[in-house]
Amino acid sequence: MSVSPLPVKSVRTSSRGAGASKTPQKGQQTKAAIVEAALGLATHIGLEGLSIGALAEVMRMSKSGVFSHFGSREELQISVIREYHARFEDEVFAPALKQPRGLPRLQAMFANWMNRTSVEIDSGCIYISGAVEFDDRPGPVRDALADSVRTWLAAMHRAVVQASEAGHLYPDADAQQVAFEIHGLILALHYEARFLKTPDSIARARTGFANILARYGGTAASTPEPKKVLPKPSKPSPSTPA
Repeated sequence: MSVSPLPVKSVRTSSRGAGASKTPQKGQQTKAAIVEAALGLATHIGLEGLSIGALAEVMRMSKSGVFSHFGSREELQISVIREYHARFEDEVFAPALKQPRGLPRLQAMFANWMNRTSVEIDSGCIYISGAVEFDDRPGPVRDALADSVRTWLAAMHRAVVQASEAGHLYPDADAQQVAFEIHGLILALHYEARFLKTPDSIARARTGFANILARYGGTAASTPEPKKVLPKPSKPSPSTPA
């Protein structure tokens, strides 16, 4: 079973026709710069805090100039979600695919996720803050955010399944439960470290992950690497030439 790339594309990569220039058009560059600025704002003030006026001020553009690239505040928010998702993919998901299937890949995904969460303790996570803002507000923005999170969690679930198939987790391990518990660790880490300022939150999250593997793990996950012991030199047998 393969772990397919996350499907949402960043504004950094846009499709072009056969006759289009290799150099991005000025409009594409401007839109990318606006999304970059919007993402920076959203990590601190949330998606709901974004406004065409605030971005126009940051970009030193007119409101109509910013608006022309998106058409609505809603489309701006969706563009920010897609860009955040693309960066999450680049930093967390893609590097983990370089590891062998099974426990090494699952561990890499969690480690990369932990690293990103550690950075976002000071700024904020669009996935988490967005869920709070849009949990009871149906619409395209909520759909885009939920789809991005589901895509990532599906990739984590596939990694757990592959670890079980490789014999690194017990064959009867509930992959959905394992993925659920791993997701719960990240949410707890973000809440404890960012909101409660609890010391050693990162270390506790790592311990929690090790405990999950210990409960669901097979030999490769739960058995420590044996120490290498050099064999004692043996005397040659009478029938063996010295």
